Amino acid sequence: MTRKTAKKIKILIISFGLLGVLLAAAGIFVVQLYFPIRHLEIIKQNAGNFEPAFILAVIHAESSFRPYVVSHRGARGLMQVMDETGEWVANMMNFEYYNAETLFIPEDNIAIGSYFLNWLWRYFDGDKTLILSGYNAGIGNVNRWLQDERFSEDGLTLSYIPFLETRNYIQRVQQRTWIYTQLLRFYGLFSGGG
Repeated sequence: MTRKTAKKIKILIISFGLLGVLLAAAGIFVVQLYFPIRHLEIIKQNAGNFEPAFILAVIHAESSFRPYVVSHRGARGLMQVMDETGEWVANMMNFEYYNAETLFIPEDNIAIGSYFLNWLWRYFDGDKTLILSGYNAGIGNVNRWLQDERFSEDGLTLSYIPFLETRNYIQRVQQRTWIYTQLLRFYGLFSGGG
């Protein structure tokens, strides 16, 4: 091989390397558009029994990180907390202040939503299907399903979730948890945290 050919091959390899880096950067940008990582320190402080990826997934499934969104049922903020639930949880947390507008403050919404998820963790012995069902459909519905042989064979776990919305919700959170787990690992590699 001549020097000229070797130089061309070297330039070609460098060009492909740069192209790869550019494509990776473009991919990361697109992923960040669809799966943003926001409020991570607040999430880490409040995650409790959950990995931050799980809380990020709940936020993504609930509000797509829109802090001022209100559902058709009145759930508010990033984690889509109902006002009654927010007030109940805020009392358990000994919040110094609480009103419905509190749920639009990301730090407070994440603290209240995460606290509630951790309360559900204890209530449902860490069963994430029951936890997410309770978060989405309400504890009363989950307790009724557990007592119904059509939905629970053992009274402890659900073999079928009768609400399509809740079944889809659980699937979305599980998928997003996997995605956020991968993203946090990836970002940890480049931030010195992995």
